[in-house]
Amino acid sequence: MKLQVKNGDIAEQDVDAIVVNLFEGVSKPDGSTHSVDKLLNGAITNLIELGEIRGKSGELTLIHTQGVIKPKRVVVAGLGLKEKFDQDVIRSVSGTIARFLNSKQINNYATVLHGGGSKSIKSKYAARSIAEGTLLGSYKFNGHKSKKSVQNIENLIIVEKDQAKIDDIQLGVDQGSTIASSVSLARDLVNQPANYMTPSHLADIATDICDQTNLKLEVLDENKMRELKMGALLGVAKGSVVPPKMIIIKYIGDPDNLDNNIGLIGKGITFDSGGISIKPSGGMAAMKGDMAGAASVISAMQAIDILSPKINVTAIAAATENMPGGNAQKPGDVVVAMNGTTIEVDNTDAEGRLVLSDAVSYAVQLGIKRIVDVATLTGAIEIALGKVTTGAFSNNSELVNQVIEAGKNAGEKIWELPTFDEYRELYKSDVADLKNVGGRQAGSITGAMFIGEFAKDVPWVHLDIASTSTSAKTFGLITKGATGTPVRTLVYLVLALAKD
Repeated sequence: MKLQVKNGDIAEQDVDAIVVNLFEGVSKPDGSTHSVDKLLNGAITNLIELGEIRGKSGELTLIHTQGVIKPKRVVVAGLGLKEKFDQDVIRSVSGTIARFLNSKQINNYATVLHGGGSKSIKSKYAARSIAEGTLLGSYKFNGHKSKKSVQNIENLIIVEKDQAKIDDIQLGVDQGSTIASSVSLARDLVNQPANYMTPSHLADIATDICDQTNLKLEVLDENKMRELKMGALLGVAKGSVVPPKMIIIKYIGDPDNLDNNIGLIGKGITFDSGGISIKPSGGMAAMKGDMAGAASVISAMQAIDILSPKINVTAIAAATENMPGGNAQKPGDVVVAMNGTTIEVDNTDAEGRLVLSDAVSYAVQLGIKRIVDVATLTGAIEIALGKVTTGAFSNNSELVNQVIEAGKNAGEKIWELPTFDEYRELYKSDVADLKNVGGRQAGSITGAMFIGEFAKDVPWVHLDIASTSTSAKTFGLITKGATGTPVRTLVYLVLALAKD
């Protein structure tokens, strides 16, 4: 889909459809909606009076113009209550509009800038939100279907009367399109079956991204991991015939200040059987998505390179399968992480924290000053927070607040859970320094804090996306399957830190 920005009057566009909007509770439309209503001889006002148009968020009303104006159709999009209106409403409504018009076999449509007249939302951000919502709401994964679903919409035009706003709107569209492209990449990676998305495949995709950008790539193979004494990651990899990879991508946006940096670390279990502590067979196919953290950090780097913030970013994806092969690690085994910490493997299905212990240790060795790790870590997080919110855990209030704020701006909800010292007692081992599970109590907390042990004094945030990395339904800008969470949060975070 091609997105364009145009100076002009929405009612004069020669397109299949135009989109105007209405807040809930408004009885007489204003702005562009009023202008279109007037040209349609009060059709919108009449429908409001009849109760067919209420302005509720996501409500769409299609009106055929019958040649009265150039556009063949008018869509009145409900924005909900004015006091609840924000960028995420724009994203959600834009995604819903795109799917609705695609189902009507529309080829091209134009829209006003939702929120462009709001004092709280700048034109650039409103345009960015339209681009993100439209492109992500239109996302489809067709990789393995012999008959591909059709994307009918070819063009979207954002129309603005005020010429002075055009440059800002274009900048917003460009940023939103870039970010949406990275989220779509993450969705593609997570939606792929495990036989198409091995650690080697993931490394190949990272190579393709870096070959087309200024990003620098290094891939550590099994021999290099052994040399670096990454015993925790290698312990997980033992059960699979597929070799592990540690993928390192570097963006240097502030070469004169290398300490101005952040590390984005992703869990990349490309298939998680649970190992010897094998999972139940029901639903195990979904374990192809246990690499969503790695997909997120790799995909975010693509957008970061294009947006060029003044900060240095290192992404580390620790990729392996977790399989119950004849050489697989066993419950009760002890492994040694890269930083020398000994770990009792009480449950081989708690493997994500093992691979991340080496990835975080490696980041600390590289001199990373801030760390955000992303992982589909625990089923317990869905019990705690449901499918609505990503769980955050941290050793640094400033960094976690910055992450939560980035999530708020991105429209990805994040909630901080506690990391009190008392929880450490739960994952103490009688035979090693640490144990990789802490029992039934506070499962998400102990899993996160285990990873945090390897960050040492470096400011660190862990994002548990086990419940938010996929969706069972389509709504707003979310489509069924992989969500691409938290790519947008990571990109927004990096952009915000670059301005500080």
